[in-house]
Amino acid sequence: MDPKLKQELVDIVGEENFSDALIDLVSSSWDASEHTGQRPDCTVWPTSTEQVSRIMALANRLEVPVTPRGAGTGICGSAVPLRGGIVLDLSRMNRILEIDISDRVVRVQAGVVYADLQKALAPHGFCFPPDPGSSLVCTIGGNVSTNAGGLRGAKYGTTRDYVLGLEVVLADGRVMHPGGKNMKTSSGLDLVRLFVGAEGALGVVTEVILKVSPIPRASATLMGLFDDMEDAAQAVSQVMSSGVIPSVMELLGRELLAAINADTGLGLPEVDAMLLVETDGYTQGEADFQAQRIIEIFRENRARAIETADSAEKAADLWTARKSAYPVLARLDKNVVVEDVTVPVSKLPDLVRGFSELVKRYDLKVGTLAHAGDGNFHPLIAFDADDPDQLRRVEKAVDELFELAIELGGTLTGEHGIGLSKAKYMPLEHEPVELEMMAVVKHAFDPKGILNPGKQGLPRPPA
Repeated sequence: MDPKLKQELVDIVGEENFSDALIDLVSSSWDASEHTGQRPDCTVWPTSTEQVSRIMALANRLEVPVTPRGAGTGICGSAVPLRGGIVLDLSRMNRILEIDISDRVVRVQAGVVYADLQKALAPHGFCFPPDPGSSLVCTIGGNVSTNAGGLRGAKYGTTRDYVLGLEVVLADGRVMHPGGKNMKTSSGLDLVRLFVGAEGALGVVTEVILKVSPIPRASATLMGLFDDMEDAAQAVSQVMSSGVIPSVMELLGRELLAAINADTGLGLPEVDAMLLVETDGYTQGEADFQAQRIIEIFRENRARAIETADSAEKAADLWTARKSAYPVLARLDKNVVVEDVTVPVSKLPDLVRGFSELVKRYDLKVGTLAHAGDGNFHPLIAFDADDPDQLRRVEKAVDELFELAIELGGTLTGEHGIGLSKAKYMPLEHEPVELEMMAVVKHAFDPKGILNPGKQGLPRPPA
């Protein structure tokens, strides 16, 4: 890389927080997706907002691309440097700055790990409810940048529903503080929400103010076993319109259950579909009442069997099994694609039916998984990308899955983001005028196009 640029970056962050060593450049070229980009010129680990500001001002002046990065757990290529330049790794900005239970908020740096925040909140009886599958390692900044969801989305929403304020470094190095600690505001344009889900393309999030919620005092866990995936999907739709809102409702298919059993020895029933459900409440009676209503609906939809977790240990085993889905299926072949379409819950049976036809037509090795309570469908497709025929069949199936989701009134992504994976599909979901306005916003915040370039498939704004 340019020696002068290198020296200026070292002057900003120090020798210990700068690297252009091959091993670091290679590791910074990947995230958890199947994508690779252009190896960056360097990786820097700032430890303060002031350092991020100086880095961005320098990069903007020299028009050097900057790719913000958290833990690299994203699976759409959002943290992959497409045009080299600087990888801005925020993992060392990992301090919990304030826990203010009286106002029900926390203030954290972007590199705080989700699980560490939960541990810090637990003694106060509070939590940050979204529960991403990568919760043990993912960072809050990454959660904000992708609007991460997770297992509890149906009842508790996604990251966007909890972000009250931000500290953001803009492309030219200026620092902005939209939002604050207020639970509600109608003051001006909502710039906070503009940055949530923007994948670092509008600015670098360095601090976050989050609303937190009380930890439910009681819960009940059960699983419904179905011989037909469509019956399970129909049960989900009926539950979600019944007046009962489970805190978690996960759908797991036969192939995935078999893979989990082979890896963990848990001995889960290998049926066509399992619905794994949690209800919660202020009292055990409240949680049990909701669970009983769900059991009734499962029976109405031809559940083969319904089992309840009779101990906290049994419930913990079930949720551990669920969170092992991705690594377990990833062992079945050289590559795995995790898709993330979402449809209105009433359309979930149609999506399941249509995708089952795709699996048969293209002879795919698929583990079916869904955050079923909010219509978020996560098929995991295992394949060998070195086999041209397998790769072609997977690509065709994914194309048609996206088309089907949009036809059903759905969206390309419920929680993983667009990144590189879905950039070319944006015109399927968004009208030309929408894409044009997105491009105008991007240009307004980043006129030189240096922030996470090439992501989200946005066209250049009109001249």
